[in-house]
Amino acid sequence: MRRSALLAGMTLAILLAGPAFSQPVASPSPAVAPQPALVRISLQTSEGMIVLDLEKDRAPITTANFLHYLDLKRFDGMSFYRAVKVPGAPDFGLIQGGVHFDPKKMFPPIAHEPTSKTGVLHSDGTISMARNAPGSATGDFFITIGAMAYMDADPAKPGAEGAGYAAFGHVVEGMDVVRKILAAPVSATEGVGAMKGQMLAAPVKIIAARRVK
Repeated sequence: MRRSALLAGMTLAILLAGPAFSQPVASPSPAVAPQPALVRISLQTSEGMIVLDLEKDRAPITTANFLHYLDLKRFDGMSFYRAVKVPGAPDFGLIQGGVHFDPKKMFPPIAHEPTSKTGVLHSDGTISMARNAPGSATGDFFITIGAMAYMDADPAKPGAEGAGYAAFGHVVEGMDVVRKILAAPVSATEGVGAMKGQMLAAPVKIIAARRVK
């Protein structure tokens, strides 16, 4: 019995004399930059649904303008009316829609937000504002099919060309619908100036434009 007690004492002494085993300390997680706030919206068209995320943080003026039209249902019953194909690459281009410059549906034009300020570039599936001169955008917009870097702001170019277009979001669902609209037949006679031959023979109706909760 004394021997058992002695062995037990020796074992305890060895354990106490051994190195201390501490709980592993977790390394601090690297700081994660906050993601820009996005507003998800849907465009229900006669060809199917298109869902987009709008850049509320990075392009606040342009996004607020678009949501103004959307919340007041100014896009409902309107259409995608233009399809511009890149020469030699018909699977690339843009589709344009909105209030079709109808003065009864247009709000005053908004300040231009260039891509050099927002960082929202014209990649595949980008939504951007149609305009004439910078600062003239109202209620018409376009969606790109393929990257269109030449639409981004470029200080090396003069005037309106250098200002680029105001991109403010991207398609997250429904690029198949966007491509289908691009591929739709165009009228050989409709349209004025550069738009001649780019107007859809049968515009694609925007049935409803809504925020997605």
